[in-house]
Amino acid sequence: MWRFNNFEAGQLIQLGKYQLTAEEMIEFASHYDPQPMHTDPEAATHSPMGELIASGWHTCAVGMRLMCDAFITGSSSVVAPGVDHIRWLAPVRPGDTLSGQCRIQETRLSRSKPDRGVVTAEVCLHRQDEIAVLRMNTTALYLV
Repeated sequence: MWRFNNFEAGQLIQLGKYQLTAEEMIEFASHYDPQPMHTDPEAATHSPMGELIASGWHTCAVGMRLMCDAFITGSSSVVAPGVDHIRWLAPVRPGDTLSGQCRIQETRLSRSKPDRGVVTAEVCLHRQDEIAVLRMNTTALYLV
């Protein structure tokens, strides 16, 4: 089980892989980001990307899934107060396989809750062609 003391600045945690399908992309976007470039393959051909692309929010959700699978599920994670500086760097298309890394930036004990530690990290996802598609900074609290 991952606890606060398992994290250290500079540590690199490899994330697994996740392949997106057109059906999944359309379903997600239909619920949460219903823009034609994400929900309608025909309309997407007239968009700046020229084809169906995943919602950036879907890409974030895939990143969360990969982090859960790699270390969060079953950890001593208590709460995550936020995500900062989300950047969608390149489009994600049907059939793309995403993978990535979580680099621990800083760890420190909580000032107000001595049984918890704060972990900040930079998460970067890339496609199978090594093109980065997402970069974001996360903060989470873990039991010591």
